[in-house]
Amino acid sequence: MDTPPPRLWDISPPVHAGSPVFPGDTPYRQDWSWTLGGDCPVNVATLTLSPHVGAHADAPRHYAPDGACAGELALEPYLGPCRVVHALGAYPLVTWAHVAHALEAPSGTGGAHHPPGPLPPRVLVRTYRHHPGDRWDPALAGLDPALVDRLATLGVQLVGIDTASIDPADSKALPSHQAVRRHGLRVLENLVLDDVPEGDYELIALPLKLVQADASPVRAVLRALPAAPTPHPEAR
Repeated sequence: MDTPPPRLWDISPPVHAGSPVFPGDTPYRQDWSWTLGGDCPVNVATLTLSPHVGAHADAPRHYAPDGACAGELALEPYLGPCRVVHALGAYPLVTWAHVAHALEAPSGTGGAHHPPGPLPPRVLVRTYRHHPGDRWDPALAGLDPALVDRLATLGVQLVGIDTASIDPADSKALPSHQAVRRHGLRVLENLVLDDVPEGDYELIALPLKLVQADASPVRAVLRALPAAPTPHPEAR
């Protein structure tokens, strides 16, 4: 019997003209440059958008004047084992107390998809019961900068969240972005984790090679990790 492929969770919100953006940022717009018909054999669209529309990876250039742009980022942090942690209703900041249940030894719940194991180098935090993909949320939850510091000491290389920012929307100092900068972490924002149980997965969320951009849209996907093989009875 053929083994079915691992299950995928698409954790990217739809991107369209109604996709919310930070107030004052550039919304998504699509215009048709060419359309099928007559002597034209193809449809070709022109896109205008902020690189922070939808699920996206912040580049250091977003929060540091000398930071690397999206196209310069190494891809390794955006691909590999990750842990999804639920901190539903945490506000205004997700603190260690909200996530310790899934990060301290014994680590995580493993969900229904993988047994608990060592903390992976990528951590994604769910705060919403229902992701507000149709509106801007001025009361979005961010990450406590002390949590970012602690995750970095545990070997985490990438943090992600289902809100539009790891700092509160009215923050001017962006302390969590600056904590990420100090530790050299990478950031994913505006993920959709509504249907993802706590546990460990493979993350695939590669930024585009936008060589002058401060961020990049990603198509973020989680893939179920392979189940551990069942020991042969004679090997027990």
